[in-house]
Amino acid sequence: MRIGVFGGTFDPPHIGHFILAEHVREEIHLDRVAFVPCNIPPHKQQREITDGDHRLAMIRLAVGEDHAFEVLDVELQRGGVSYTVDTLELLRNLRPSDEFYLLVGMDNIPEFHTWRQPERILELATLVVLRRPGYPIPPLELPGGTRVLLCDVPMIGLSSTELRDRVRHGKTIKYRVPTAVEQYIHSHSLYLRVSTGSGG
Repeated sequence: MRIGVFGGTFDPPHIGHFILAEHVREEIHLDRVAFVPCNIPPHKQQREITDGDHRLAMIRLAVGEDHAFEVLDVELQRGGVSYTVDTLELLRNLRPSDEFYLLVGMDNIPEFHTWRQPERILELATLVVLRRPGYPIPPLELPGGTRVLLCDVPMIGLSSTELRDRVRHGKTIKYRVPTAVEQYIHSHSLYLRVSTGSGG
């Protein structure tokens, strides 16, 4: 199977995440997109992140019975800082017959060389660079023979940072997140206090 690997904090997961995932799945003919909530993101260690159990529960509620998507908790189970190369190594060992496609936002490309073992990442998965319309692609300084796909994605004016702020200020997030996620956030009183830093 052709599996897209979509990592992030998903704090909280919102409609934009799922529009993006389905768009990419269709455009590059993936069988499924796997959402992989991270434990501690390497480049956002300064931000306080909602407990992994809550984030996992929300993304599972959001995915529901959609068989085009799946949720993998491998990074939460592993603990510590979540490194993409470790996740891909594990997935390759668990599912050797699958092909993996790593979804990476265009804004992450300039710093990709700073990720842990970027060369190994490129051996384990095809890199799918998500390009926003009208934005130039930054230089791709990648080894020769690297498998890279460019995928134009729709502009979606949503971010998890904005949603956390809306909840904290008593504003609605209706239609911005799946109904089940909205109910979960309110029932568990999430995002009512200020967190430091930023995140999407």
